[in-house]
Amino acid sequence: MRIKRQDYKDVTVVELQGELDSDFTELLENNITEIVSAKRVGIVLDMSNVGFIDGQGLEKLLWARDYCNENTCQLRLAGLDENCAKILEVTQLDSQFERYAEVAEAVKSLV
Repeated sequence: MRIKRQDYKDVTVVELQGELDSDFTELLENNITEIVSAKRVGIVLDMSNVGFIDGQGLEKLLWARDYCNENTCQLRLAGLDENCAKILEVTQLDSQFERYAEVAEAVKSLV
């Protein structure tokens, strides 16, 4: 997995590329922790280039949501492909996240 970050005002967009699995959950956690420490208002996880999420990836997404909430930072998911959306639905986690079809919509919801 690769991660790219870009700031838009007080929001950071984190573009994830690859599979969100156990090999890359620590990388995601480190990025989320850095962004929250910088006192950003919100984080948008751009999932448009993520093709799969395993159990540890789901746990890390839940951790990110909780960590952001505890630190007055809002988390949004954007651009989930059909496979990842189905994974969230089957695991009944789809209602646990604010999701947007496009990154721009998610950013707009935070500024």
